Amino acid sequence: MIVSIHQPDYIPYLGYFYKIYQSEIFVFLDDVQFSNDNMHHWNRIKTSQGECRLKIPVTYSFGDNINMVRTKDELKWKTKHLKTIEMNYKKSKYFPEIFPCYKKLILEQYPSLAEMNINIIQFICEGYGFKPQFIRASDLNITSAKEKRVIDICLALGGTTYISGNGARVYQADEHFKTKGIHLQYTDYQPFEYKQLWGEFMPNLSVLDYIFNCGFNNPFVRLNRFL
Repeated sequence: MIVSIHQPDYIPYLGYFYKIYQSEIFVFLDDVQFSNDNMHHWNRIKTSQGECRLKIPVTYSFGDNINMVRTKDELKWKTKHLKTIEMNYKKSKYFPEIFPCYKKLILEQYPSLAEMNINIIQFICEGYGFKPQFIRASDLNITSAKEKRVIDICLALGGTTYISGNGARVYQADEHFKTKGIHLQYTDYQPFEYKQLWGEFMPNLSVLDYIFNCGFNNPFVRLNRFL
């Protein structure tokens, strides 16, 4: 059983979906501490002027988990984000097909930032046809941390392979996974060029840039990388 784990980020980049594409179980790590620096509530799109950061205003207390953070919808940020997206992608090939569905989804009311992000990510996965089992870490009641928590989650789900982000190399050891019968594999995702608006190609933008320009055509088949 192939497992991967990640915080529920806001409209994440293609590398996030590459992990999902390779996984049989994908765990949303929704019960870890919210970080103002990480991409839990912001991401980047492309405009005629270059990169533009879309950032969600949120309310939280220090130490709150992602699933405790509330978006400040009273500030009308959703309308602002949608207008910025429409202004910069309305000429893209698949915008008329995808944007109305995305707009309807984002305008719904959500109890937390995590729930909104999870719904957006699952919507995009449905478009791609990716069908792993989605699980919220908060439903597993596993309280260990860092490497041990990853191992405990994999064991609880019957995982035999864990696909990790490369940033975790600093605190993970291959032998710790091996002793538990888990194969540790790091993602091999590399950005690739695709058709974009507005001049020179920019990598690692929000997945919205890809789906508006290229539709829900599986972007990873061309990579020819399989487990």
